[in-house]
Amino acid sequence: MTGSQIKESAAYLQQKLSFAPEIGLVLGSGLGPLANEVENAVRIPYGDIPYFRTSTAPDHAGQFVCGILSGKRVLCMQGRLHGYEGYAPDEIAYPVYVMKQLGVRALVLTNASGGINTGFAVGDFMLITDHINMTGKSPLTGPNDDALGTRFPDMTFAYAPALCTAAREAASVCGVQLHEGVYCGVNGPQFETPAEIRAFRALGADAVGMSTVFEVIAAAHCGLQTAAVAMITNMAAGVLMQPLSGAEVNEIAARRGADFRRLITALVERI
Repeated sequence: MTGSQIKESAAYLQQKLSFAPEIGLVLGSGLGPLANEVENAVRIPYGDIPYFRTSTAPDHAGQFVCGILSGKRVLCMQGRLHGYEGYAPDEIAYPVYVMKQLGVRALVLTNASGGINTGFAVGDFMLITDHINMTGKSPLTGPNDDALGTRFPDMTFAYAPALCTAAREAASVCGVQLHEGVYCGVNGPQFETPAEIRAFRALGADAVGMSTVFEVIAAAHCGLQTAAVAMITNMAAGVLMQPLSGAEVNEIAARRGADFRRLITALVERI
């Protein structure tokens, strides 16, 4: 990943877009239908963009959808990249730098997560206020491009307090319960073992998933304010002592999709 590659990717997108986006959205597993609510949408497959990788995860459309949502100019990633697909951390984070280059000033991330906190239930929403990176990796490994960000970015306010406040206000207006907690990022693609979940709970994690942390690190690196909301689509291994499946994730995401879309739309309106 180099600054020149990022500029080339952004230049390609600028040719396709009629205006500069101001808010970036990343839609996780089962959450892609929100992109269908973008007005005057322009769709650009990732595979058409120089240096981009394509999504291979189920139900990830693998395209940018750019248009208007809640009166704001948004650039929406309908599907993301994951480490378990074989992509390196910097490849997963690459779209964040491109969005920053395009003029995006705030990033909203979403994901489907397993609930670790026993006070959560399937279908709940959680505002991510911090994370634990259990992947053992970082998108910043290797030479640092000072034009993109500092060598040692601070992660204290990686989840921007102002955007977290906006998310709380959005939940209140929508009448949607919004838990808050710590997200644990892992590699996957296998679900975690009950022992791993007990360990993550002891570390202070409230939810677990296979995405998000590399994008947040990249956003902190390049100075992009970030908020993240997780949908609890299953309880993590050992919480209910029942088998887990990817089908359950998509089923719950579909069932709670309308409320989720209302919440994220209201959040975008307040940014």
